[in-house]
Amino acid sequence: MVELRKDVEFAGPIVTGFTPKGYKIGDQRFEQGLLISPEQAVDWAASSLDRLDLAEILSSLNLSPHPEFLLLGSGPSMLQPPAAFRREVEAAGMGLEVMDSRAAARTWAVLRAEERWIVGAFLPIH
Repeated sequence: MVELRKDVEFAGPIVTGFTPKGYKIGDQRFEQGLLISPEQAVDWAASSLDRLDLAEILSSLNLSPHPEFLLLGSGPSMLQPPAAFRREVEAAGMGLEVMDSRAAARTWAVLRAEERWIVGAFLPIH
């Protein structure tokens, strides 16, 4: 895991560790998957890349203004989501960055340290 500088203050939730299937934010565990914004973190029951639903992701996080982009953790390995999902994200005026879920969780902290207004959707790690 990436060591974070102690003198940096982050706004909002930051992934602080991993469980066998998921993520830790402080003492909270997210075993199924994780939706995360600068304001909150919620359990996410997405089962696969084929079943991604942008409207569900955005409504679960209820973020205003709209985020710059979606950081998508695709599970244990880096896999691209369906083209239809990519088009849906682009039509919403957002960018999409895809990487394996562990890398996405580590990248989240870096992007939040830069105060980027983003959302993350991280599939389980298993």
